[in-house]
Amino acid sequence: MTATITAPTTAAPSTRFQELIAQNQASRLARRKIINTLMLSVTVLATILALIPLFWIIGYVLYQGGRYFNLDLLTQLPKPMGMAGGGVLHAIQGTIIITLLGSVLAIPIGVLAAFYAARYPNTPLGIVLRFSTDVLSGVPSIVIGLFAYAVIVKPMGHYSALAGGFAVAILMLPTIIRTTEEMIKLVPHTLREGSLALGAPEWKTSLSVIFPAALNGIITGFLLAIARAAGETAPLLFTALGNERYDVGMIIRNGISQNQGIFQILNRIVDQPADSLPLTLWKYAQQPYPERVQQSWAVALVLMILVLLVNIISRVWVEMRKRRLQG
Repeated sequence: MTATITAPTTAAPSTRFQELIAQNQASRLARRKIINTLMLSVTVLATILALIPLFWIIGYVLYQGGRYFNLDLLTQLPKPMGMAGGGVLHAIQGTIIITLLGSVLAIPIGVLAAFYAARYPNTPLGIVLRFSTDVLSGVPSIVIGLFAYAVIVKPMGHYSALAGGFAVAILMLPTIIRTTEEMIKLVPHTLREGSLALGAPEWKTSLSVIFPAALNGIITGFLLAIARAAGETAPLLFTALGNERYDVGMIIRNGISQNQGIFQILNRIVDQPADSLPLTLWKYAQQPYPERVQQSWAVALVLMILVLLVNIISRVWVEMRKRRLQG
């Protein structure tokens, strides 16, 4: 007789083990989907909660400011207290002049300092520069206003738009330096190495290769700095002070009639007290006259529109430049 040896059957236990693995994977997948949905819902809720104050403020300013907004507000100087009408042309012009002065002073210095910080981050000067930038960004704006008063106003003997531009330039510097530095670091090192390999000097590589490559992000940093400068009030209390008779058009016309040169006219524009939209808003909001309180809401609307226009124009320019570079 021939004995038949039968192998033990393992198919059933193996199938059961595979079923357990499949069930475990299915339960883990279901749990991950639930957690993912829950966290996504939390992030959406947090985003909505973050946007509510923004749209609430914008909507309320549009409602209150739109009730008192008119063309005279943009084209006329203020009328005496207690009289209805008038405008804030002086504050609009002052805001533009002070912001331009601050930009002219802060942007070149900030960009050059950012190039050094990005190129030599571990040198003693680079470490001090970055640390000083972080410290300066946390200094209260009113302290910067006091510093500008001691450095500019006190020696000159009077308040001026130039002193206000100096104060806001200091406020703009940290934003410009940090954003420009970060954008420069994002530029691929191969671009710089290729330029240097072709014989271009370091300074030409920075200005002709690295700077254009990072320009879109750098402009965003400029916008953030300008938006902060345009909305500051405290530094201007100690520097520009305010001037309800500030009229750039009148200064230019008087200068031309008196045969003054362009530098004399520019000196008259920047070397006298000037007003700004935030400063005018602050002054009007605390006055007992209903006309001024109503105009303060319109001033807030004008300030918001001005900052929005700067952002829109710059964004459009960046997009146009990007498409032109892409062909």
